[in-house]
Amino acid sequence: MTKPITPKNLDHLVLRTNKLQEVIRFYEDVLGCKVERTIDTIGLYQLRAGASLIDIVDTDGELGKRGGQPPGDDALNLDHYCLRIEPWDEGAIRKHLEEHGVNAPKTSSRYGADGTGPSIYIRDPEGNTVELKGPPEE
Repeated sequence: MTKPITPKNLDHLVLRTNKLQEVIRFYEDVLGCKVERTIDTIGLYQLRAGASLIDIVDTDGELGKRGGQPPGDDALNLDHYCLRIEPWDEGAIRKHLEEHGVNAPKTSSRYGADGTGPSIYIRDPEGNTVELKGPPEE
């Protein structure tokens, strides 16, 4: 029997920063990532890292402000990470999460390394946000 949640790979992770241009230059110039997609209106910059994405969120932007204080000694810079799940059987995934006492809000369609597809945000016992992402929509 196939397990309801089978991670395929790391789709993306989301970093928060108050040093936007410096961080983007680091990932481009030092690590060889390239900006693939930007949504300036909400402060989101997505860089390609092989088969995965590194999302940079400006803490002065709409998304960044949702995460609280800018990164520092008392504030973290990791917003969430995303696991690509395949096969995607939403009913089985939701049943599995429920059996383990994990709250799973509504599924939404979100952009990831493979394109736009279904995703569910959950939290681990430490409070870290984990996005479960299905395959791209046709």
